[in-house]
Amino acid sequence: MKPKLLIFAKSPRMGLAKTRLAQGVGKVAAWRTKRRLDAFTCRVARSTGWETLLAVAPQKDLDARFPGAWPSDLRRVGQGQGDLGQRMARALVAFGRVPVCIIGSDLPDLKRADLVQAFYALKRADVVLGPATDGGYWLIGMAPRAARRAYLAPVRWSSPHTLADTLACLPATWRIAFLRELEDVDDVASLKRSTQR
Repeated sequence: MKPKLLIFAKSPRMGLAKTRLAQGVGKVAAWRTKRRLDAFTCRVARSTGWETLLAVAPQKDLDARFPGAWPSDLRRVGQGQGDLGQRMARALVAFGRVPVCIIGSDLPDLKRADLVQAFYALKRADVVLGPATDGGYWLIGMAPRAARRAYLAPVRWSSPHTLADTLACLPATWRIAFLRELEDVDDVASLKRSTQR
């Protein structure tokens, strides 16, 4: 079985995602940016050759069509209920019979090499993390031996403490590898620094 790469994404509906960005650039521009980033992330992820899945929120949009943003032939799964940690832990457990990584869909500087490095790291590490500039992380991956026990709580999500909190809730004996730091697009400042303007 091939390793699994899950893209966690909110539906590209106007007003649903990128609300902080919309405060600075308007709903239409934020919506266009979201669609562009989703399409870019899907292209990069699928270029790896591993099985790529789109983990969708909200659940009602599991079968919705978003041409130009989400490829129609890309397999989708629902994220389900709960906070981000509960949803990611559930996905890690469900798909963790093989090495599994989860990424967001707002990474303008993501490269195929970043994902290759993540899965390569899981040959020796239990967990791989891609730190984000805002104190969170853009990727979390686990080897099967760790994914079966995935538990991501308590974590202060969307805060400068997210990465540190996640590290604190992992077993002390687990081997952790880190990737390069990337910035996700959340607001006007990060968009201005982005290569995907």
